[in-house]
Amino acid sequence: MELYHGTNMRFKEIDLSKSKQGKDFGKGFYLSADYKQAEVMAITKVNQLGGEQTILSYSFDEKLFDSNELKVKRFEGYSQEWAEFVFANRSSTSPMPAHDYDIVIGPIANDRVGLQIRRFMEHDIDINTFLNKLKYMKGVTTQYFFGTEKATALLKPIDAK
Repeated sequence: MELYHGTNMRFKEIDLSKSKQGKDFGKGFYLSADYKQAEVMAITKVNQLGGEQTILSYSFDEKLFDSNELKVKRFEGYSQEWAEFVFANRSSTSPMPAHDYDIVIGPIANDRVGLQIRRFMEHDIDINTFLNKLKYMKGVTTQYFFGTEKATALLKPIDAK
């Protein structure tokens, strides 16, 4: 399968130490199977940080998702389990990951997730309201999180667009 990473600069090596904490599935390398979604992310990164809109393409043997080589967590859609997982990762202040998966596959959370986490932590909203508020406003878009060197080593660069 082909996966895309939208960013604001070209690079050859995936360096997980440059990943930011507090993302949906934790600190890691995020990709999409949807080129347009990666394009949106690249535009967002350029608007935030400057640079050049860049889409990096990788091939990945999707049979590895179901192998014993990697620890993979898959969310088929928005669910309470997904919302609690996003909450654990987004609200963690620890440098240690909130989970031990090599790869996590699931929906993208709404960009305004920080506000919803605060409201949930302060008990202003219940878990069902939290879940509904986290749903991405443009429909379900799947993201692929590669959180370990073991996982990122299996991504094969195709080209940079």
